[in-house]
Amino acid sequence: MDGEFCVVCGATDRPLTDGVCAECAADRTRLLSAPERGVVVICPHCGARKVGEQWERAGTSPVLTADDLTPFLRVPREVAVRRVRWEETSATGTVRELVGTADVVFRGVERPVEVRLSVRTEHRTCLDCSRKSGRYYTAVLQLRGGLEKPGEKSPALHARLDRTWSALLGESRPDWRKAVSWVEERPEGYDVFLTQTLAARAVAKLAKQRFGARVKESASLVGRKDGQDLYRVTLCLRFPRPEASGPAPAFSGRPLER
Repeated sequence: MDGEFCVVCGATDRPLTDGVCAECAADRTRLLSAPERGVVVICPHCGARKVGEQWERAGTSPVLTADDLTPFLRVPREVAVRRVRWEETSATGTVRELVGTADVVFRGVERPVEVRLSVRTEHRTCLDCSRKSGRYYTAVLQLRGGLEKPGEKSPALHARLDRTWSALLGESRPDWRKAVSWVEERPEGYDVFLTQTLAARAVAKLAKQRFGARVKESASLVGRKDGQDLYRVTLCLRFPRPEASGPAPAFSGRPLER
């Protein structure tokens, strides 16, 4: 509207909000901030980060990255952050001092903003790694040969099941593979112990669909918790010999991990 001007700089050719242009408002507004000290909890075994009560990003590097630092930024409602570049200024054994340079947009005005952040890292073992180290499991996959006669010699059977398990893992989802705790060799095959029953059932279903395995499930009562019965599930996976089910699965090159 004619005659309107910014009450701070006097400009008359700029959009105004409450009588102040965006450039002057940006100068008078704290566009970005961070807490005095941030804490990142990292599992030293798998690299997972604890976010609230949940563990996330297992398998990532234990080194702090922008994914760890940027969530600490406090962004006002009218500010949009386009990118942030972090630079470490000093570090001790557990504390890093950093400076972040962010490109932000405020009321159509883009400008760089510098923010300082101090981050302390804490190392705690995540629930999955704690369970695995304590040999905790909820389900067992029994990898076995077929029931054809005559039966396979033990070395040949173990070699075939080794290749089959490697191929099966290669087609499994990352969260299914993560649930594998440890593997034990048996005269008749392998027992694979998992920390998640749903993951075990999903792997068994994949083995049936992709590798022709016959699946038999059973459960055993192991106790009670919060008034509920607790069961461990055993899934016996019988893989018929290649001549009985078609071509053998391709070997991924990764031996069965024990």
